[in-house]
Amino acid sequence: MSYDLNELRKEIDAVDLELLDVIEKRMAVSRKIGVCKREQGKDILDSARESLKTEALKANAGFESREYIDEIYKTIFEVSRQHQLKPCFGLLGRTLGHSYSPQIHSLMTNEYSYTIIEREPEELDELFSSGVYGGFNVTIPYKKDAFARCDVTDKAASETGSVNTVVFGKDGKTYGYNTDYYGFMYMLRAKGIDPAGKSILVLGTGGAACAVNYGLETMNAGTVRNCDLNTEINYSNVYDICSDSQIIVNCTPVGMYPKVDGMVIDLDRFEKLEAVCDVVYNPSRTKLLQEAEKRGLKTAGGLSMLVAQAYKSSRFFVGDNEGAERIDSAAEEVIGSVVSTLESQMRNITIIGMPGCGKSMFARMLAERTGRTLVDLDQAYAEKIGETPADTINNEGEDQFRLNETEVAKEYLIRSGLIISCGGGIITQDRNMFYLKCNSNVIYLDRPLDMLAKKDRPLSAAKGVEVLYNQRKDKYESAADIRITLDRFEDKNDFFNEAVRIMNEKGMNI
Repeated sequence: MSYDLNELRKEIDAVDLELLDVIEKRMAVSRKIGVCKREQGKDILDSARESLKTEALKANAGFESREYIDEIYKTIFEVSRQHQLKPCFGLLGRTLGHSYSPQIHSLMTNEYSYTIIEREPEELDELFSSGVYGGFNVTIPYKKDAFARCDVTDKAASETGSVNTVVFGKDGKTYGYNTDYYGFMYMLRAKGIDPAGKSILVLGTGGAACAVNYGLETMNAGTVRNCDLNTEINYSNVYDICSDSQIIVNCTPVGMYPKVDGMVIDLDRFEKLEAVCDVVYNPSRTKLLQEAEKRGLKTAGGLSMLVAQAYKSSRFFVGDNEGAERIDSAAEEVIGSVVSTLESQMRNITIIGMPGCGKSMFARMLAERTGRTLVDLDQAYAEKIGETPADTINNEGEDQFRLNETEVAKEYLIRSGLIISCGGGIITQDRNMFYLKCNSNVIYLDRPLDMLAKKDRPLSAAKGVEVLYNQRKDKYESAADIRITLDRFEDKNDFFNEAVRIMNEKGMNI
């Protein structure tokens, strides 16, 4: 039997991606085991268990790997212990679900491990006195509870009455800091938004709004007014009282995943508006921000705030208090790099283009290359609706198909980290444009019309490819973050490699 080296390399590349996922899961569980051992006062090293486990693994291993199990697991146990022995910090909340904080902190430093700490209110006293953690970040609803339990607080925490960073000092004291305000200040600076002397409207009055207000004061903002449901300035009178607002900052959860359709305020009612900021970071381009962009306003999203506050927290965690108070340009480069990495990982890669241009093939190859989950919206449509797009068009008409298409597309486009291949006409409906852009880097695959496949494409057959292209090309270009224009290729791998080169040239890092 003759083997094909290139095909074998593809096979081993796929296995390596699977291994990375498994290793990540194992290290995550190992970190949790380390926390449990600390809580129970047990030693990290358990030689007897490691020996028993190695023998059990050898007994279950296949003939190709059995002789290497001792060597492989010696390394695995060693790195697992290293991971467990690191000082442990984390994110304290009540019900946290998925959080990007562990990944953010791991990208910034390898000096400690970082975990999720879910506790009920009655468990806080025990947590603060346990000695298990070196400290933690704090999210809602515990920022004021944390403030009350700290012996020493910084100016930002004292003025906001809110602590989002707790450090247990070697002197036995509990130190509390608020780094959210710095994250907000970084978010504005990174997008060139200067609040000095400006009229600011802050939507919300919770913990995030308190930090934002303190940051605005630090940056010498002019008039700062808060609006909420039941405050003196509320959503019934805000347009009368605050019509002169130049910057609006959303500190409410409106528009946050999964309820991405929400928008808390009508931007057209503010004639002097210059910029809109949103502390929500998922989706990355909220409806509020997209509406602001349409009006030519400056915008800033919440991911950079999340990362910047985490960086300042990380300095306190490692005892670099001077670095936490004096964050220089080099530190801000680190913050910017982490923001870019997370944006790339969080956003879907969504492929649009004419029917038959190769979107499905390109998406499939991207999924193989990156290890991301592939979603072909035509296939997803058939699974959800029970018939193909062509069947719906032929049986019920294009209008019904488009309504169905939006419901299917929305389900996937608001998620994160997928590879998505769209139907050719998804851009024909204005309602789809928000979903396309809210959590995706949108790639427009532009191919010569004479190369487009026409089989099972009733609209191409009925209207003609050139007519469809002329109707859609402007919308493809408007929706796209990156346009890839490629001619003929004899080999699909050459086509793929050139497309990836263009994406990387545009900063995608595939």
